[in-house]
Amino acid sequence: MNLEAFFERFKDQFQQHLPFVIYRKPNQKRLQGLLQHTASLFTTSDFSEMGFVFSPFDSRNKTILLPLKDSDHIYCDAFEEMASDLAQKKNDFQEPTNEALKKVHIDLIEKGKTFIELTDVKKIVLSRKEEVLLKDHDPFQIFTSLLTKYTSAFVYCWYHPEIGLWLGATPETLVKLEGNHFSIMALAGTQSYNGTLEVAWRDKELQEQQYVTDYIVDRIKASVENIQLSEVQTVKAANLLHLKTKIWGNLKNGIFSLKDFLFHLHPTPAVCGLPKEKAKQFILEHENYDRNFYTGFLGELNLESVRSPRRAKRNIEIRAYETTSTSTQLYVNLRCMSLEDSKAMIYVGGGITVFSNPEEEWEETVAKAKVIKSVL
Repeated sequence: MNLEAFFERFKDQFQQHLPFVIYRKPNQKRLQGLLQHTASLFTTSDFSEMGFVFSPFDSRNKTILLPLKDSDHIYCDAFEEMASDLAQKKNDFQEPTNEALKKVHIDLIEKGKTFIELTDVKKIVLSRKEEVLLKDHDPFQIFTSLLTKYTSAFVYCWYHPEIGLWLGATPETLVKLEGNHFSIMALAGTQSYNGTLEVAWRDKELQEQQYVTDYIVDRIKASVENIQLSEVQTVKAANLLHLKTKIWGNLKNGIFSLKDFLFHLHPTPAVCGLPKEKAKQFILEHENYDRNFYTGFLGELNLESVRSPRRAKRNIEIRAYETTSTSTQLYVNLRCMSLEDSKAMIYVGGGITVFSNPEEEWEETVAKAKVIKSVL
C-alpha cells in the first residue's frame, strides 16, 4: 500500500465524520495516526489511558482522548518530501497591515505592561486570533505542505466532529517520558531568522527564557532526581529563532503522578506567564477570545515505544512493530490553526514584560503568523 492509500484511510474517515489524528514527530520520516472506530467523544482525567490526547490551554476544561483501544493505529514510511520550492520558500510575502487588529493587540499589550508594573507579575503571554480566507481548504493538502516545510517540528492534523479540525507545526516539546526518564524543553524568546544562528539576544528575551527554565525546574523538583540542564542554545523554527534549554533526569519511584506532573508544568511561562495563576487570570479576562486548544498540549499518551518494524511486504502496518516500553511524548500547541469551512483561524502571541515595546511585540506576532500563512 502506497502513501496515497495511507491518506485515503484518513480521507474516508473525515468523510464519515469520524475522529482521527495524523502526525509526524520532529526530524523523522514516519507518518502515523489513529483512526477512531466511532464518533464518541472520549476524555481523560487521570492520563492513565493509552492513545493520543488533545488538551486545551485552560486546564479547567477537559482533555480530549483518542483511545488506542477504540482506534486503528497505523504507520507509513513512504512519505517523500515534495520536490517543489515550498520547502525553500521564504516567508517574505508582504500584506497590508490590518490597522484595527493592530490597535486592539497593542492596547492589550499596554494593559499587560501596566498590570505587570502594578503587581508582582513578571511576564504575561498575550495572543490574538486572525482569520484567513482559504482558496484551497483541503486539510490533507495543508498537512502535506506543513510536513514538507517544517521538518524539525511536530506536525499534525487532528479532527473530531464535536470539536473541530486543527492543524499545526509546533517547535516546542512539553515533556517526553520513557520508563523513568524524562526530558523537557524550555523555549522562549523570538527573533526573525536572517540566515545565521549567530545572533545577539536582548536582555528581555534572555530573561524570558530564564523565567521558563527556572519555573520548570522549581515545579518538577519534588518528583524527579538527577536533574541536568543544557546550555542555552539558539534554535531555528521555520523563519524564527528561539532560545532553548533542555532539562532532563529521572523520576522518583513511588511518588510520580502523570496528571500532577503535567499540570504542574502546564501552562508554562512560555505560553502563559509568571506567576502562573495571576497571568492566566489576566489572559482569560482581557484577551477577549477563547484560546481553546491553542497553547494547550497534544501528543502520544502511554503508547508503546517503537524499536524496529517487523519487515512486511507493504510499507504501511497496523501495530506491526516490536515494542519495549510505554512512552508519553507531548508537545505545546503552537504555530497552529483551526479550520472552519473556507476559513483558517490562526493563533499567535508573544511574551510581555516590563521591557516590552508594543510595536515590536505586534511585529513578532506578524512574523509568527507568516509561518502558517506561507502554506495556505
